[in-house]
Formats: sequence, C-alpha cells, structure tokens
Amino acid sequence: MKLIERLSLYIQLTRLDRPIGILLLLWPTLWGIWIAGNGTPAWPIVLIFTLGTVLMRSAGCAINDYADRHIDLHVERTRDRPITSGRISHKEALLLASVLTLISFALILPLNTLTLLLSIPAVFLAASYPFTKRFFVIPQAYLGIAFGFGIPMAFAAQLNSVPPVAWLLLSANVFWAIAYDTEYAMVDRDDDIHLGIHSSALFFGKYDVLAVMCCYTTTLALLAIAGLMKDFGTAYFAGLLVATAITLHHYQLIKHRQRDKCFKAFLHNNWFGAAVFAGILLDYLA
Repeated sequence: MKLIERLSLYIQLTRLDRPIGILLLLWPTLWGIWIAGNGTPAWPIVLIFTLGTVLMRSAGCAINDYADRHIDLHVERTRDRPITSGRISHKEALLLASVLTLISFALILPLNTLTLLLSIPAVFLAASYPFTKRFFVIPQAYLGIAFGFGIPMAFAAQLNSVPPVAWLLLSANVFWAIAYDTEYAMVDRDDDIHLGIHSSALFFGKYDVLAVMCCYTTTLALLAIAGLMKDFGTAYFAGLLVATAITLHHYQLIKHRQRDKCFKAFLHNNWFGAAVFAGILLDYLA
C-alpha cells in the first residue's frame, strides 16, 4: 500500500476528517485555559493544550475502533472502518494510539508536576472510555469526565492548583456531554438494542428528550454559578443566553426523534461550546 493511502487510512481511523470530536473536546479546555489565565493565558500553554487535545482525541478514536471492532461489523454505518474492514491491523491501531499518546505526554513535560500527575488519570479515562458501554448504563457521563479533564489540567498548568471553579466547570461538561452524546445515541438506538450495548438513549427510554433538555439546563446552571464565582459580567451571561437559545433549537430538532435531525443536533453542539467561550473571551476583553 502506498504511503498516501496509508496516511488516508490513519486520518479515517483518528477521525481527523471529522473534527466535531476535537471541537467538543477543545471548547471546555479553552474555557478552563482562559479562566485560569484570567483572560491572558500564556500562549505556549494554549498551544500545548490545543495540540494535546487533537492528539488525545485521535488516539482515543483509534482505541475506540479497536475496542468496537467486533461490534462495528454488525452496524452498516461502521463496518467499513479501517480496522473492521481489515485495512489496518489491530496491532497497528494500538501502536498508532500509543505513539500519539506519547507525543501528547511529551508536550506537557515542560509543565509543572501537578499537571504531569493529572495527565495519568486523563490518559486512563481516554483509554478506558470505549469499553464502558459494555457495563455502564450511561457511558456518556464517563465521556464527559474524559472530555473535560483538560479543565483541571489547564488550571494546574497555570496556577499549580485546581480551585473549586475548575471542578464546577468539569461537572458542567459532564452534563453537556450527556446531552450531546445522548442526541448521538438516539441515532444509533436500534443498533445498540440489537447489539446489547449500553447508551444513555436506551437508559432514558421514552424520557430521552426530557433528559437531554434537563442536562442542558443543568449545564447552563453550573456555568452560571461558575460565572458568579468569577464575578463575570454582562458579556459572559450573554454568551450563556446564546447557548440557551441553541439548546432550544436542539429541542426542535430532536423532539420527534428523527435520526438525521438528532445527528444534526449533535453536530450543532460545536456552537454551544463556542458561545460559552465567546462569552468568557468577551467578558475578559471588556
């Protein structure tokens, strides 16, 4: 196989051609970076965490496809993935994930000891998440912790401590992840039932739409409390207001549980994260 073809397979395996996962991981990390830096974070830290986000998300996708290689065979949407189709071997996928993780770890070596220590649970969360759908009824909650662990790491990198507001932001991210990944799970509900794996869409059942909206509401409430703790002003809460309008739009998309509209709502969460970050950025600029 030619090098360009091999690189194309690696891009598919790591979902670099589908950046929504990177964005959903990056936005909460940027929330933490900007708040920990009081609006003026050190740019080397911004660069380190941004590159680390891309690398760890890519590694997580490779591990996810390895973990789901037998499941993906039975789902039309995933049966042509590089591992499932046999174009990339299991060992090659794990090697790629390991290399990406090591590069990501190398990026944070110049940072303080607390950040290095927090990277250990961060790697464990990213590597173990793909297996949680086999025994945890709401794996999306675990995803929220994994996707939000850049928040306490961002505070540690700049303050050498993790204050309560960091854990509050992480909690908000957990509820946000349950909301958007339940929308995603509503797309795959029939396949998950057939394969006997867990998802929040199955756990919530006929109350899935209500649960999604409750999770969005909780996310916004926790973010509002965080804003009060940091004495944020009008710009920040205007960002939350825009995020609230986005959640109402999502309700219109998912209320009839149509698969294409649920997936559209999932993708649209990029704008929710962006709205919150814009509020943080503008408030510090003001």
